[in-house]
Amino acid sequence: MLTIRKATVADLPSITEIYNEAILNTTSTFDTEVKTLDDRKVWFTNRDENFPVIVAERERQIVGYAALNKWSERKAYDVTAEISVYIHPDSRKQGIGKQLIEMLVAIGEQTQLQTILARITEGNDHSIYLHERNGFKTVGVLRRVGKKFEKLLDVTVMQKVFERKS
Repeated sequence: MLTIRKATVADLPSITEIYNEAILNTTSTFDTEVKTLDDRKVWFTNRDENFPVIVAERERQIVGYAALNKWSERKAYDVTAEISVYIHPDSRKQGIGKQLIEMLVAIGEQTQLQTILARITEGNDHSIYLHERNGFKTVGVLRRVGKKFEKLLDVTVMQKVFERKS
């Protein structure tokens, strides 16, 4: 059975492992250098209620995680988050990413956030599909903005705007 819950410091070794696998083997992130546990601790502790980290757990193993991250350090952007979702390679294509996105959108609706952005690297059509199913709309494509594995890559930018009363 899959459980989705708020992440804790104890989850950071698994989160770090999952993220480092994505760095080394995928274009899901444009990070190119693996992260240390200390780095992930800083990343994890520099958050507030608008920017949670959640994990998907099956049989006491973390099989994926997702986060709402600050879009920018500039104060005016505090109402905007960027979503990130990473799944352990042995657990991909099992609906975990879908559930993590759904949960983060639901959490985001309860915060002061006005919008969530997603940057999705070309070739990741499944991620675009999952975001569309959760109300994200494509707002543009950034051409040839990243280079990974010796290939210049485009990035689709998607946005979920919360319809709130003023």
